[in-house]
Amino acid sequence: MSHKLYVVGLGPGAPQYLTAQARLALEEAQILCGYTVYVALVSGLFPEKECYTTPMGQELDRCRWALERAAGGKTVALVCSGDAGVYGMAGPVLQLAPEWPQVEVAVVPGVTAALSGGALLGAPIGHDFCVISLSDLLTPWEVIEKRLRCGAEGDFPLCLYNPASHNRRDVLRRACDILLAAGADPQTLCGYVRNIGRPGEETALLSLAQLREAELDMVTTVFIGCSTTLAAGGRMITPRGYERKGL
Repeated sequence: MSHKLYVVGLGPGAPQYLTAQARLALEEAQILCGYTVYVALVSGLFPEKECYTTPMGQELDRCRWALERAAGGKTVALVCSGDAGVYGMAGPVLQLAPEWPQVEVAVVPGVTAALSGGALLGAPIGHDFCVISLSDLLTPWEVIEKRLRCGAEGDFPLCLYNPASHNRRDVLRRACDILLAAGADPQTLCGYVRNIGRPGEETALLSLAQLREAELDMVTTVFIGCSTTLAAGGRMITPRGYERKGL
């Protein structure tokens, strides 16, 4: 009898972004479980499978349900967008898993937005970089502000998740103000990608000053360059330094 729970990163959602490992886990699973929107991304590929969905805000209930079904002998795939370990369900599942010692949990990586979005823009995170979510639902804004300030002071390229929502229309502007106050150049090259791998996919390059005024949404991933980031051929590039070795 199987007691296995896969926590699967789906990438941006389109089938071509699924890794081979993720597809195999979904094929093996008897039950697909997850946030309603994410299950809908793959349920059409496996119409014969049982699906269990919950709305946003019921993440721990969803994890417990998946563990309970796996403990009962089912092979379950709990799906997440992007990567299961980057703002995904791998963390809470592994925190809860000791309550179900008979369940084997396997974390299956996926292509997170920092990578899929970065590829569409060029190579904006080609050197050391920071990934920061602007959502303060689970992280106090004071902590987010400190991380932004430290990123700017360290001259890191930044990838920002969750730059806006219906109730948080001004967080991207606030983030840009923090970076500017920490010494970032208003002309720093930035970019964003909207609807990665989905209909309506959109990319743009702009300055930090222009980004401050941009109206973006939750399906947008933002990239803020550092002092060495440049544009070449319409692409955003943060060099790693190969040119100093004669590239």
